[in-house]
Amino acid sequence: MIPSADAIQPISEDQSLWRLIEARATATPNAQLGVDRLGRELSFGGYRDRALRTARGLAALGLQPGQRVSWMLPTGMESLILAGALSRLGVVQNPILPIYRDRDLDFMTKQCQPTLLITPGQWRGFDYASMANRIAEKRGPLRTLVVDRTLPEAETGELPELQLSAAPPAPDPIRWLFYTSGTTAEPKGVQHLDETLLFAAKAMSEALALRQSDRVAFVFPVTHVGGIVWLMAALSSGCSLILIEHFADPDTIPTLQKAGVTLAAAGTIFHESYLAAQRKTAHRRLFPEVRAFPGGGAAKPAQLHDDLKKEMGGVGILSGYGSTEAPILTIGRVEDPSRKLALTEGRPSLPGVDIRVVRDDETVAKAGQEGELRVRAPQLFRGYLDSRLDREAFDVDGYFRTGDRGYLDEDGHLVITGRLKDIIIRKGENIPAKEVEDFLYRHPKISDVAVIGLSDPTTGERCCAVVTCHDATEPISFQEMKTFLRDQRLLTQRIPEQLEIIESLPRNATGKVLKQQLRDRFEC
Repeated sequence: MIPSADAIQPISEDQSLWRLIEARATATPNAQLGVDRLGRELSFGGYRDRALRTARGLAALGLQPGQRVSWMLPTGMESLILAGALSRLGVVQNPILPIYRDRDLDFMTKQCQPTLLITPGQWRGFDYASMANRIAEKRGPLRTLVVDRTLPEAETGELPELQLSAAPPAPDPIRWLFYTSGTTAEPKGVQHLDETLLFAAKAMSEALALRQSDRVAFVFPVTHVGGIVWLMAALSSGCSLILIEHFADPDTIPTLQKAGVTLAAAGTIFHESYLAAQRKTAHRRLFPEVRAFPGGGAAKPAQLHDDLKKEMGGVGILSGYGSTEAPILTIGRVEDPSRKLALTEGRPSLPGVDIRVVRDDETVAKAGQEGELRVRAPQLFRGYLDSRLDREAFDVDGYFRTGDRGYLDEDGHLVITGRLKDIIIRKGENIPAKEVEDFLYRHPKISDVAVIGLSDPTTGERCCAVVTCHDATEPISFQEMKTFLRDQRLLTQRIPEQLEIIESLPRNATGKVLKQQLRDRFEC
């Protein structure tokens, strides 16, 4: 059961991304919202003005309030401006991670039914425009638009009146639709209001003590829910975003250095890269102005927190816990003790964030007792686009079942101990084990398969396929497996990085594969 509207109060009756853009442009018009590796800068006033021109340009193309727009762009000036323009038009935005390819994009657009699909032309060697055209051919009235460095803009033209949040008892309008991979092969459409994401932005801003002098490493996809939350946090606080299009590019660290990064986001794999670069730099700090390393999305080694604090400065890692459905539920704060920052995911981020730890017997756990994490919070999503998924997602009291296990310590800090959901989290992105298993079962040499996550110091987890073969004398090879999965158009990021061939999979009396036994066997 999804919580009722009166259970989670909105920030205010007219709070929206566009209202935030206008307010910040009025307060600090000349301050810097963003800078990229090319040295292009965008002020808050300039951001509002360019978003307005783009909104007029999109309106001239026929875009109207309430329609859905899917957009798949890398992190950059154009993607921030587009988000603002779409907010001004009052459409439902569907940001999509650029890692997705035909099969997933086909599913998303079929379910979402957008009016417009916006992609780059080509980016990092992949032809997004051709993929968009292939999808559009199946979707009938779906139009496509290529955006690289140029957005459709118009100096004049009519714009729709601003739409405020609906008055009770009418539901607030859905403004955001994010797709997330879970335990099923098909992505799930997660519905958010402007208000739910603004609550997450407020939580993060307060925990990190964001201020106008901050320069944030914006190193992950803007189309991730965290990307939109960071945009909102920048508009709320007046801080500046250092826009990194692709983290692996060799100019990433120099770009962050030149911009004077103070908050080196955004998770374990990024933090490890910063530390590795620091260790190649003799006698000087890589980021002399850094004050913290915000993170989340994957487990962090406590030693990494200690090493960053010692070798690079600042308070160390301020990690948070959440999901696409409920971002920034907990987060470490700048004033927290260092050991709490190293060993926990922080405290509930805002008043109203209610984390219930439920034991296996359905009783509520006490401090220090482990159980399933269930939550109610102001930033909780408003159900899945496929409402049939809501029944299992919420319990009878309206708490969202996160699928994670953990406990709250005596001080209210959250410790994550594992997951109920059968997913692997690699570099902060979910890999649904069942999807990979279903693909591998199609290979003629494989008779049985289990896909598991194994601890990895670089990626958080690595994806490992454990298989049995029909003919033990002609087992499938690692390269053969990779080629087969690529030919089947499985996302590259989901192709297993390890293959183990065994005689038989361990199962219980009901036939369920005992994956923990496999993890114990193959963990290094």
